Amino acid sequence: MPYPKQVRIVEVGARDGLQNEKGQVALSDKKQLIEMLAGAGLQHIEVGSFVSPKWVPQMADTAELFEALARKEGVIYSALTPNLKGLEGALAAKADEVAVFGAASETFSQANINCSIAESLARFEPVVKEAKAKGVRVRGYVSCVLGCPYEGDIAPQQVTQVAKALWDMGCDEISLGDTIGVGTPEKTRALLEAVAQEVPLGKLAVHFHDTYGMAIANIHTALSMGISVVDSAVAGLGGCPYAKGASGNVATEDLVYLLDGLGIAHGVNLDRLCEAGWFISDKLGRSPTSKVSLALKGREKDCLMTNL
Repeated sequence: MPYPKQVRIVEVGARDGLQNEKGQVALSDKKQLIEMLAGAGLQHIEVGSFVSPKWVPQMADTAELFEALARKEGVIYSALTPNLKGLEGALAAKADEVAVFGAASETFSQANINCSIAESLARFEPVVKEAKAKGVRVRGYVSCVLGCPYEGDIAPQQVTQVAKALWDMGCDEISLGDTIGVGTPEKTRALLEAVAQEVPLGKLAVHFHDTYGMAIANIHTALSMGISVVDSAVAGLGGCPYAKGASGNVATEDLVYLLDGLGIAHGVNLDRLCEAGWFISDKLGRSPTSKVSLALKGREKDCLMTNL
């Protein structure tokens, strides 16, 4: 199958990335980051989560963040909503899209959202139904699709069952997440072949963490199979509070470089994207994990030295 002509990047750094930080990131910094990302050309940005601050304190200011944002026309601003209360918050904030998040692992589901897979799906049904009734697009996340920190390998059939359930209840798109980053290209291929039997390939997205350095290779495999929606986080932000040792999401900068190399349209300005990555990394007191961002920064310094 040929590569897609265009890929939609779902930028998850402000939510999936920052929720894993130990300290609270200032609302003004989150606002500036999101506005810089939109300015770089990203058209689908996760802003935050309407979850209990007891469980994810870093997302406690999501409602205020939505209100403060200078929204750019044509950009989808989305939020995670684990239950009807969360959905109420997202609707009040005028989120363009909401997302529910389940897992393909029973143990991870219990650790992450304190219920079984079946219970989580039952909890999501009224959320999806109400969101659709309000004309709001719904995204479904499936975690641990290629491995679980507690159970090890996860069978593709297990992932397929959860993805199909989310699709059947009305989710517009299903994002398959390699939460602990253990996937390889061949496992990615087997997973997508299995899930595509029950959910249209055009309605699937991939979400890779780069724990073992395989994220870009896995994305390349997904693209070669026709996947045209990829989740990523600027500067490689993220991890998972319930999966020790899981490093950040694949960096958006690295994804954009890959897409450029393959001649796939994406609409993102790499230089401006890197600026956003360095902005938030400086606020966090560290460098981006994006190899592309670091390489471009190094090249800038070399140019400055030769011009002195």
